[in-house]
Amino acid sequence: MGHRVLEPAGEAFGAVAERWPDVLRDGVIDRGRLAGIVFADPGQLRELESLTHPHIFGMIRDELEGFDGLAVVEVPIIETGLFWPRMVVDAPDEIRFERALERGMDTEDLRARMASQPNRAQWLASADLVIPNDGTVEELTETVAGVVDQL
Repeated sequence: MGHRVLEPAGEAFGAVAERWPDVLRDGVIDRGRLAGIVFADPGQLRELESLTHPHIFGMIRDELEGFDGLAVVEVPIIETGLFWPRMVVDAPDEIRFERALERGMDTEDLRARMASQPNRAQWLASADLVIPNDGTVEELTETVAGVVDQL
């Protein structure tokens, strides 16, 4: 949903394109270029969030309207205005950093992103449930399956 609001027909496209016209490439927002700008400047990140988050949270609410079951929504921020139990999938910073580099992220971009996000202690303090993710994908899958069964 975070991607959809930035697409040319997305609810935040016009405001974001107007605020950061240099991120437009062939009529499309270059999300990498935008990230390079906002993750280097906390004020600009807050400004981007103020333009996108209301639309994203509205889409989440609309998507789940009338839903009667278990839903998991990945939300990469702490302050959402959504009042659901929060599960945090946790790994030490070193492991998170290593995994992101393995996925091809640039070291400097990754450092800027991590510096602009809540730290591990803040995430853990916000959690109603913590799922450890410092092992293998298979171990994480097994743990999540157990949590889903309990819920």
